[in-house]
Amino acid sequence: MKEVTPQEVEQLLNEKKPIHIIDVREVDEVKEGKIPTAMHIPLGLVEFRMHELDKSKEYIMVCRSGGRSSKAAKFLEEHGYNIMNMTGGMLEWKGPKE
Repeated sequence: MKEVTPQEVEQLLNEKKPIHIIDVREVDEVKEGKIPTAMHIPLGLVEFRMHELDKSKEYIMVCRSGGRSSKAAKFLEEHGYNIMNMTGGMLEWKGPKE
């Protein structure tokens, strides 16, 4: 599984690169703030909502610390999606939140 640091994700956002972020935290966690443009799909719903994703795009998975997003990334990779996991999760995120 490919990995990306929070700093690299922030740089991609600052450069206005077309990136696709999926936040797999629970609803109450996302209320505390998420990365701008991130799509929210709680980990328990990834299996049921993966049809909403485009296999031709690369997705960056995010959670609180990197564990749940790693599980989601492995699952989606097994189903043919192009995925990167953001190491350190939102605990390491220093960029803007919405």
